[in-house]
Amino acid sequence: MTDTLTSPRISPRTTSRSAPSAPSAAVRATLTAGVAAGPLFLAAGLVQGAARDGFDFTRNALSQLALGEDGWIQTVNFAVAGALLLAGAGGLRRTLRGRPGGTWGPALVAVFAVSFWLAAAFPADTGAGFPAGAAEETVMTGHGTVHMAAGTVGYLALCAAFLVLARPLAAAGHRGWARASRIVPVVVLAGFMASATAVLAFTCGAGLGMLWLSAITTRLTTGSTTTH
Repeated sequence: MTDTLTSPRISPRTTSRSAPSAPSAAVRATLTAGVAAGPLFLAAGLVQGAARDGFDFTRNALSQLALGEDGWIQTVNFAVAGALLLAGAGGLRRTLRGRPGGTWGPALVAVFAVSFWLAAAFPADTGAGFPAGAAEETVMTGHGTVHMAAGTVGYLALCAAFLVLARPLAAAGHRGWARASRIVPVVVLAGFMASATAVLAFTCGAGLGMLWLSAITTRLTTGSTTTH
């Protein structure tokens, strides 16, 4: 009598990619902080700019709101935004762990966050008639130079973060978002390059960068992944 060996049925190999597990409540809180940072910072800046005497959005940068008698409000705005962004970077790091761009993307966002603290500690220079009564010409000072350097490094880091975070967006099937994340840095940098002649373009470019960070953080942490 011949024994018949019955092998277990083997299901066809699948290549489905399971969605990442939902973040914990603590991680969700840090991600929410990061998403809120940009809109809150910009809203506070717009309200102050509309209320402060002598401030002109076409001539003055939001950074200059930290000058003058009520400048402490914008200084706090910088400090709070930096803290929220840093929390968001930590949440991204935990959420993207083991995924493409999961190390460098959050690290670059953290650099962007620290630039806000430096901007708070080293205010911009007066100029273009602000604060009210200030001279039209801007005279560069030590703290103003640090402020500009911090902003430049911070936004370069943010633009690099967008390029890095395009990878997990594409890997999750959000290819349109990934393409946009490679285009937004060009617009942000164009705004910076135009700052010498069009301050409003600089403000719009910087604002776009902050809002896009909020948008892709939301997409990366709540968007569903595709299955192959």
